[in-house]
Amino acid sequence: MDEEKEQEYREKAAARLFSGRVEFLLSAPELKFLPEPTVPEIAFCGRSNVGKSSLLNALTGRKAIARASVTPGRTQELNFFEVGEPTLFRLVDMPGYGFAKAPPKVVEKWKRLVRDYLRGRQVLHRNLVLVDSRHGLKDVDREMMKMLDEAAVGYRVVLTKADKIKKSELDKTVAAVAAEAKKHVAAYPEIHVTSAEKGMGIAALRAAVIEDALGAGWADA
Repeated sequence: MDEEKEQEYREKAAARLFSGRVEFLLSAPELKFLPEPTVPEIAFCGRSNVGKSSLLNALTGRKAIARASVTPGRTQELNFFEVGEPTLFRLVDMPGYGFAKAPPKVVEKWKRLVRDYLRGRQVLHRNLVLVDSRHGLKDVDREMMKMLDEAAVGYRVVLTKADKIKKSELDKTVAAVAAEAKKHVAAYPEIHVTSAEKGMGIAALRAAVIEDALGAGWADA
């Protein structure tokens, strides 16, 4: 099977898997509320208005598995979603950062929760750092990437809302983000370019997420 057909095969298998059971499990405001670490976890993080909920909905093929809010920063806890019957892995929606209208004490609590989760969660297989295509990397994104480097958690950088800017501008953003990602020890070299609204890059990212969770041969299992 050539590379293109193999990718198509993986994407179709990923779509089938996500067409099955995907259910909200729980919200954890503190580490003591985390579910038992029995299956792999893939976490999603990004600035509060980066389109994280929309991307999660697009990946899972649901309209509202992760509720998109008109108020950025509403996700203040770690939200866990189970995939598969029986559960094969979990998706973790992490608190948004950057533009949340919250008191400093609350923001510090979020940071501590995220930092402790990243450093202590053995079943965390990969993190996805979502970056708005229109703005590129901001200092808060760099801070998150540094935190992931220090926690030794491998991560993929995912550009969101790619349909909102011209291709020439998008190409510049992709090049700039890729160049910066190379400087981070835990960053995956490939930059994923997506649009939840148009479906751009969703199938490939879906397959990558499952491969990160279950391993390279998951589609043949």
